[in-house]
This record gives sequence, C-alpha cells and structure tokens, in this order.
Amino acid sequence: MPASLSFPRSALACAALAALGAFGALGAFSSALAQQPAPAAGASTVKEAASLPEVAVTAKGYAAATVETPASVEVLTADDIARKGATSLGQAFVGEPGLSATSDGAQNMNPVVRGLKKESLVLMVDGMRVNSAQPYGAVGSFVSLGLADRVEVLKGPASVLYGAGALGGAVNVLLPQARFDAGVSGRLGLRAATGDSSFGGAGVVNWSGGDHALMVGAAGADFGNYRAGGERIDRTGYDTGALIGQYRYRIDGAQQIRFSVQRENVSNVWYPGSTQANANAQIGSTIIHSPKQSRELMEVGYSHKGRGPVNFDVRLYRQAIDRQMYAWANGPLQRETTMTDVSFDTTGLDARADWALNDQHLISFGFNGWRMSASPDRRMFNNGNYVQNNPFADGRVQAAGLYVQDDMRFGKLGVVAGLRYDRVSGDAASINNGAVTTGLERSDGAVSGSLGAMYEVSPLLRPYVSFSRGFRPGEMRERFESSPRGDGYMYIGNPQIKPEIGQQIELGVKGKTPELEWFAAAYRNRISNYITGRATGQTQNGLPVRQTINLGSVRISGLEVGARWQFVRDQWLNVGYSRIRGYNNDFNEALYQMPADEFTVSWDGRLGAGWRADARVRHVLKQNRVATVFSRGLENATPGFTTLDLGATWTRGPHQVRLAVLNLTNRKYHEHLAEGVSGFEMPAPGRSLAVSYRLQF
Repeated sequence: MPASLSFPRSALACAALAALGAFGALGAFSSALAQQPAPAAGASTVKEAASLPEVAVTAKGYAAATVETPASVEVLTADDIARKGATSLGQAFVGEPGLSATSDGAQNMNPVVRGLKKESLVLMVDGMRVNSAQPYGAVGSFVSLGLADRVEVLKGPASVLYGAGALGGAVNVLLPQARFDAGVSGRLGLRAATGDSSFGGAGVVNWSGGDHALMVGAAGADFGNYRAGGERIDRTGYDTGALIGQYRYRIDGAQQIRFSVQRENVSNVWYPGSTQANANAQIGSTIIHSPKQSRELMEVGYSHKGRGPVNFDVRLYRQAIDRQMYAWANGPLQRETTMTDVSFDTTGLDARADWALNDQHLISFGFNGWRMSASPDRRMFNNGNYVQNNPFADGRVQAAGLYVQDDMRFGKLGVVAGLRYDRVSGDAASINNGAVTTGLERSDGAVSGSLGAMYEVSPLLRPYVSFSRGFRPGEMRERFESSPRGDGYMYIGNPQIKPEIGQQIELGVKGKTPELEWFAAAYRNRISNYITGRATGQTQNGLPVRQTINLGSVRISGLEVGARWQFVRDQWLNVGYSRIRGYNNDFNEALYQMPADEFTVSWDGRLGAGWRADARVRHVLKQNRVATVFSRGLENATPGFTTLDLGATWTRGPHQVRLAVLNLTNRKYHEHLAEGVSGFEMPAPGRSLAVSYRLQF
C-alpha cells in the first residue's frame, strides 16, 4: 500500500477530530446558504419511511425489494444501529432473529449467522470481501459502524454470488458513496457513554460540481474499560480511527469511473476471552493482546448503467490487513511470551453484468477472483531470548469463480435460479517453522446453486421456498497453522483439509403493508466435511493439542419470526424470535457453540412535538445444549437472562439528540458464544448512559 495511507493512529485521531469540527461548521454554513424552512417540529417521517419497500443489494447482487426476495434478508439501517447503541458489527447483530455474535473482548464481536461463525461467512465492505485468518479479533473488528449507511445480511448459503466461504451467508457493510448532488452535503455524529467512559465521533461530507463528485469521511473513538455488575472489567478498553474517501467522474449519463480508499486503525486491544492457564509458574497464565492493527484498501472501478438493457460494473482492489498479535504473561514474568506480526494482503477483481432480456427475465452473470497471501513472523520467549517459530511461510489462498443467475417473473410468481463454479487452491513454502515443505498444496473445484420461488397471494402473504448449496474451503490458518500459540495450545493445521459442502432448504413467508411488516422462516442446513478445531486430549511439547479436522456431517435447523406493527398512529410494536438447533452426527450430541433461543420485543413511538421514545426487552433462554464429548470441557451451559434498554430522541430540523440507558437493570451475564475458560467467561457490559448528537446538512 502507498506510504501516504500508512500514518500513525495519533495522526488519524487528530485528522478525524479536525474533520469533525470542520463538518460542523460546514453544516451550519450550508444550512444558512440553503435558507429553506425546517420541517415542522415533531413532524414524523417514520410512517412514510415504513410504507416504502425496503431495498437490499446483497441478496440478488442488485437493488431489489426484500419483501419480493425468496430468501431471508436482514437490513440494519444507521438509525437501527444508533438506536441499539452498537459500536461494533457484532453488537449490531445481537438480538436480531437468526443473528448473534462471538466475543473474546470488548472490541471484538464477530458476526454469527444461523450458528455459523466468521470462517463460514463472507464479510464485505461495499461488496469487497475482508480477508483475514487470525483466531482472535479480525473480520468484524475492521468495520467502523459510525461511518456505515447500512448493513445487509443474506442468511444461508450465498456461494452463487459470493463464492468460497459463503456457506453460512454474506454480510455487506455499505459505506457512503460519492453522489452527484449539487453543492455540499453531509452528516456529523458525536457519542459518549458512561459504561465504558467512551467518546467518539464520525462525519461524512459530499461535494459535487458538474461531472465530479467527492466524498470524505472520518471517525475516531476512545473506549475505556467497561463496567459490569458494578465493577470495572480490566483490559476492555481500546482506540479506533478511520478515514474513507471516494472520487467519481461522470463520463456521460451512463458511464462512471471511481477511485476509493479506506483506512481503519485499532490499537491497544486486549482479548480477555483468550486467557489460558500455563503450567510454567513464571508465566502463570497468558492473554492475547494487539498493540496495533489496521486495514487499508484501494479500489478502482468502472460502471455502465442506464442505456440499453445491459448494465455492468468492474472493479480492481487491493487490501492489506496488518496485525500485531502478542501473548502476555500474567505471572511473575510480566512480559510477552509470543509476538506475531502478520499482514494478510488480498488482490481482487470483480466483474458483473445485468441483462434485462425481457419483462420476465433479468439475467445476471459475473466473475470474482482474489488472491490472499501471508507470512507470519512469530517469536517465542524461551530461556531469556525470543526464538523464531513461524507457523508457516509464504502462505497463499486464491479463488476464482463464474456465476449466472436468472430473476424470473410470471405474474404473481417470482423465481430466482443461480449456478456457479469455483476453483480454490492453497499452498505454502513451509509450515511448522520450516520443518515441513511438501504436501502443502491442495486445489478444489465446487459447484454452487440456488433456487427460490415466491408467490404473492396478497401484499401481506407471500410464501416462498428456497434451496441453496454452498461451500467453504479451509482458510489459511486451518490449512497451515502448525505451532504453539499464545493461548497455551499446540495447533496443528491440515493442508489437505476437505472443503465443507452445505445444503439448505428453507420455507418462509413475508408480508408488508404501511401498517404491518412480518416474516417467518424455517430452515435446515446439512453440512458435510464440517471443518473444526478439536481438542484431542493429547499433548505435544508439553502443550495440549487442537487439530483441524473434518467431521462427517452436522445439521443445523432453526425457526425465525419477526414483525413490525403500527398498532396506533406513530406507535410501533416490534417482535423477534429465534430458535436454533445444531447436531453433530459423528458424536451424536449437540453441535459445539450454538446460540441460545431468544425473544425480543420493543416499542418506539412519537410522544409529542419533536420527541420519540423507545424501549427494548431482550429475553434469552438458558442454553444447556452443549457439546460434552467433542469439546472436552470447553463448553458449559449458560444461564438465561433478560435485559432492558430505554431511549428518547429529540429532533428539530437537521439536529437530533438522543439519550439512552442500555441494560437498565445492570444485569450481569455473558452470551453463550463468549469465549473463555468454561465458567469464567467475560461478562457483557452493564448499565450505561449514552448521549449522542447527529446533524444532517
């Protein structure tokens, strides 16, 4: 990546704060120039917004109404994220039907979709995949929600459109795009919370003149150790910062070129969920932490849209994820026991086209290809010195795929069918600190498919059925990791690991009117060659062993229900329910780490001139379906819990102020998917008062 993008976090924070101040002044100046009357105090746009069809681009690869899509799609808007007080992608997922999150620290909450974790999901930012292979943090850690316009989630196998790894679904975080809106516009947001003594802000400004458009955004936040159950939880603070930018040039009414850059920094992160005891009395126990990590991306793209029946888009991008992952000795040694520096570098090319063949067929086809490389530099403390012990050298994983999809319409019947072929290969120069140099290459080909049909009986009754087939090859760590890690385990990868194949059948129904929107879905996903890391009960070099293996098959089934109902004018009731069951066919027991069943009910409504209020109750049931044989004591039952959040929002013209109390009862609990030694998992945040301000100009 160019040196101009590699600046320290302190410089990023200064730039972010300066930009935020400038955005505020610019907003006031812009409002004065406009001299347009502000909306009447208390004017509500909720009903109007709710009556419009919700559109997503992730489910079909182009903008389409979610209510007309024969698949489960979740859309979280910037307002949804702000109302939940979410500062990470995982926090935004919590409480949504079919969605959950794993956590091994305050900053790191990775997304989980229908029980499948980050390795089985394709996470994208503006449609470009975020590739990384670190066991702690990563993936969801490199997305700044303060800058996001929305998050879209396609649940279930999504390999037809997104290729390797999309066995459990696809998550797409959509950032602001440069727009050809004459003049200057933008937004500013500030937020502070008592629970973690945090303060942060984000701002985006857009300028357009003639055929040129420029968007620049900045965000920064400082999080302290949060409170839970009346006490501070050590090592849960961290700092973040981000810069984004995009320039677009309009060649004519149909053609555009664009250049995009993104930079995200995270520093001083600890992962309490990684804490493990160590037999060495001087070490006592270890905890993973990261002094610094970053994501940098550059994209060049060309699009053609609007003239003729064919639209297409081509992009070339380069992304680097740099991470420092160290293990700290909590015992008398009080120093790093392991230090790993690594960069995951990805080069990708995407090309796609939409062809409106006639009124009944919209055909999409495209190519996706990417190559990720990494060569970790790991040093381990031994007898007073740091000794090189690299898990692998010159690791490479690359994938290329072609797909075609037909979106068909026959009166009230809609059918979407897709087919794809991928070729994925992996190789490394050596593993196990150079001890193994042969047998490391593996290539796999896979066919993915999807078929869905929906019939509109009425606007409120749209039953659908879908079948989808996806696949997931082993990622870099699962293939090549072969060394002791800072959590006290000896990890043994498998270069010849077979790819997973998932086949899901889903039955569902959706409906939407201005007063009521609802959905229900039941699904069953059978995954063969399930990839997992199993504690073997053996030791190597005095350390317990975890080995990457294929299980014969597992199955995951579940039920999701959600509804939003305007029972009185400007008063909305929301409900959500999620039930999931996983079964390990090889061990005849529950599948390891499945989310607990839960029920959520919330209300939001207009109280008076400019005022709205909301309340949210989340009830999570006890999770006692645990993997006893497979996990060898690594998973324990989790008690149920209930949390309550309250909020009030005041809006006048372009200004909005929000006051919210999260976890009002200060309930001390932990999610079932929280990482850590069984019985000693890190608790979730306790009560927190959050204040935020937003300005649109």
